[in-house]
Amino acid sequence: MFSKILIANRGEIAVRVNRTLRELGIASVAVHSDADADGMHVRGADEAVLIGTAPVADSYLRGDRIIQAALDTGAEAIHPGYGLLAENPQFARACAEAGLVFIGPDPASMEMMSSKIDARAAMLAAGVPVVPGTTDPVESLDQARAIAADIGFPVAVKAASGGGGKGFRIAQDESELEDALRGAADEGRRFFGDGTVYLERYLVDPRHVEVQVIGDHHGNIVHLYERDCSIQRRHQKLIEEAPSPRLSPELREQIGRIAVDAARAAQYWSLGTVEGLLVGDEFFFLEMNTRVQVEHPVTEMVTGLDLIEEQLHVAAGDPLRFGQQDVTVTGHAIECRLNAENAAKNFRPAPGSLTTFDIAEGEHVRVDAGLGSGDVIHPFYDPMIAKVIAWAPTREEATARMLATLDRATIDGVSSLLPFHRAILRTQQWKDAETCRDLIGDRAWLRETDSWS
Repeated sequence: MFSKILIANRGEIAVRVNRTLRELGIASVAVHSDADADGMHVRGADEAVLIGTAPVADSYLRGDRIIQAALDTGAEAIHPGYGLLAENPQFARACAEAGLVFIGPDPASMEMMSSKIDARAAMLAAGVPVVPGTTDPVESLDQARAIAADIGFPVAVKAASGGGGKGFRIAQDESELEDALRGAADEGRRFFGDGTVYLERYLVDPRHVEVQVIGDHHGNIVHLYERDCSIQRRHQKLIEEAPSPRLSPELREQIGRIAVDAARAAQYWSLGTVEGLLVGDEFFFLEMNTRVQVEHPVTEMVTGLDLIEEQLHVAAGDPLRFGQQDVTVTGHAIECRLNAENAAKNFRPAPGSLTTFDIAEGEHVRVDAGLGSGDVIHPFYDPMIAKVIAWAPTREEATARMLATLDRATIDGVSSLLPFHRAILRTQQWKDAETCRDLIGDRAWLRETDSWS
């Protein structure tokens, strides 16, 4: 095992990774921009290195400075967290060239899965079901029309390198296709440097179900069962739960096998997530995220595993410490993302000074925070303040425990999603395990969430 690890991230995930490092007796190195000089992730680390100014392009995306910081402090490995450089194969290769272990998958696996077109082709070859569409880039409007006529409207136009809701447009019919192509390609170029797009059949109101997988360097791959991430706005997740409330035991096992097949097709090691769309009893591969996920705590709560610890063991070359038969799911867990956003104003970002942050952990309640009272939410970075995770024997009891925690919580100084979560978890739609797209798309209902402040 490693003796010192540099965490190439900030905020909540950097704090989360450091918690496991402390428990294992591994020294930690934080990196930070000048805006984050007194950030929570810096305060909790054993050492900290300034790597640039506030914009991520001048700091957290400067892989060269991060690698130099690791070398200067004697770190043996780099944990990238999620976002930023976590899925950058060039950075992973640069770490190896510098003699550092990148705590993540092989760069070739990342490259395969970073291109949605390549990933679709690989999954089709492996017999993994994918959403009807094309594995070839769309070069023209006429080509797009022909593909759409074949697979049927509505269609989703997606940037090949997109993610997080960026580079994604929907065309309900042919009249909307040209604008959808242009919008997806423009966002692909702007956010990912790649304007390549492809088409898929757009599935109306599917469930977003993903499977946590982990593999090692010895060819072992297991799944850790699924999470349901259907509560989203603009294709970005708001609430996650495990297990999915709509799966039969037979379908659960089938989806787990599909996820393992997908990971094996990518020759995958480390933590990863196979994301899919569930329509009735049909599960379609969507993409694979080659990193730890924001929502990994719900899997930890129902399996009893520390996923970061297992990821470290894999990176150190150890075989998996458990087999598929050893992984069981107990109870139900829910995670609410508390972003600095105002849901009543259509999820408008709300940077500013966090004057009060008071959410108490308790029995079977976990709070993964990246900010605290007195900290500043900068407009340069992700607006997440914290995640609240609650476990109980049943979904109904987990919901009650989450609501009791949120009702006692206080967040002042900025708007947050606290009122939104208090409201949506009390709806009949949530109780019935619906996707809640009708509520989240209803501006009048969103305005009413202010009453839960």
